[in-house]
Amino acid sequence: MTKNQISLVELIKIFAEYRNNIIVNIKHLQEHYQRTGVKRIRGVRNENGELLQPWLTTEYIDNAEYVGMGEFQFSRNAATINMLVKRRVKLAKFEDQTPTIEIAGLLVNDLNTFNNYTIVSDGKINVKSLQVKISSKKFFDLLKQKGILDAEEFDFRAEYTIQLDNLPLVAANSRYSSIDGLFDELAEIKVLTSIICAHLKRESDVFIEAQLDEFKKHYLSKNTYINFPTTNEYTDINEALANGTLDSKLSYKIDIGSQYILNLSKLPSANKFLNRMYRFYDKETGEIIIKPSFEMAFNRNLAVRHRLLSSRTKITKVDELMKPIFDDFLGLEQNGIVGDILKKVGADSLAQLLQDKQAGKQINKEEMVAALTVANKKLEQYAENIYQDKISPLVFYIGSTGLLPDQMEAKAMTADEAAAKYPNLQFSKDEQEGTFFAVGGSIISIYTKTEYYSKTVAILNQF
Repeated sequence: MTKNQISLVELIKIFAEYRNNIIVNIKHLQEHYQRTGVKRIRGVRNENGELLQPWLTTEYIDNAEYVGMGEFQFSRNAATINMLVKRRVKLAKFEDQTPTIEIAGLLVNDLNTFNNYTIVSDGKINVKSLQVKISSKKFFDLLKQKGILDAEEFDFRAEYTIQLDNLPLVAANSRYSSIDGLFDELAEIKVLTSIICAHLKRESDVFIEAQLDEFKKHYLSKNTYINFPTTNEYTDINEALANGTLDSKLSYKIDIGSQYILNLSKLPSANKFLNRMYRFYDKETGEIIIKPSFEMAFNRNLAVRHRLLSSRTKITKVDELMKPIFDDFLGLEQNGIVGDILKKVGADSLAQLLQDKQAGKQINKEEMVAALTVANKKLEQYAENIYQDKISPLVFYIGSTGLLPDQMEAKAMTADEAAAKYPNLQFSKDEQEGTFFAVGGSIISIYTKTEYYSKTVAILNQF
């Protein structure tokens, strides 16, 4: 780093603070952008591989040269930074471009679509520069002071080039907080979030079922986000690799885990765990529901009990983590763990409703759906704050430098060595070739996965 040079991570923090004072030349970005994944196109393929287009399409309302600065997001387990750009669009019929103005009593002539541009991919700069205009002299002066701009005078009419590929990714003196205890906290939140999402799969605190059906027909989610079906552009990956339109790369993954569970991907979905450990049954007839799901939980005629496990069922550390949360949520054991998690994130209304339900009170479905929706948002935001503040910066440092921070002293282990020392850990095929570090009570995993990407440099179409 030169004397006054800042890192890309520091620059992105400045962008985030002043994002309302900068606009990006989107056409320049699209023309020079290289995809980091396989291009996906709208539609589904039939049994013959033919593409069937959605009956609706979108049209940009703000089809301008400039867009607002997007929001930057650090990957949770790779040295990757994405810029999420929001664009205003309207829906129209694919055949004749007739606009769709209203769906289920809701005006939809001013929707948003989101495009992700990968700025850094696996520790390598993917976007070399941004062409921008700046509306704040204070912001201009700060960029100039940091050595990002070399222009002499501020001119809100001028287009400036912000060079990214000459910046170090992270500061040489970066320091990171302890990660001890974070995995257990995130794991509990993930389990509870999974339970709540399973309940809300077909529920909304705003719209009724008939409206949700209309949204689905018009490719809108229950949060009124555009949700077109997409498929890979290539029907034959081997053919695309052979003709050079597709290529592969090794992507480095960095995961945080404990001495008992290697990472959060080891936790099954809520419905899968429900089916493994529990049974719903009809209160009146006693009939067992063979494949229970949390979508059934709003049926008041159903009750729940533990599943009778066979002697061959092996109880794992994942089971030991998830079962107390499920037992408490389902009212089979009042251990207080769910209430503690909910109160920590500020979801007191759901904590109170669950307590009332366990006390035998009748709970209104609409009230429960509303409380679940609020709790889900607060749990996800709490987890996101942990990632963005404590985990993602560390992951980015390791992935971009190939090193642990100086304050983290740990000896590298192979999967065999880690398994011998921590026998409860379970490894996927990719993880078996990885490297592992015991840092306090946590395990940091570094392993590679083969990923494909479209080689052609092209405009990133909306998707």
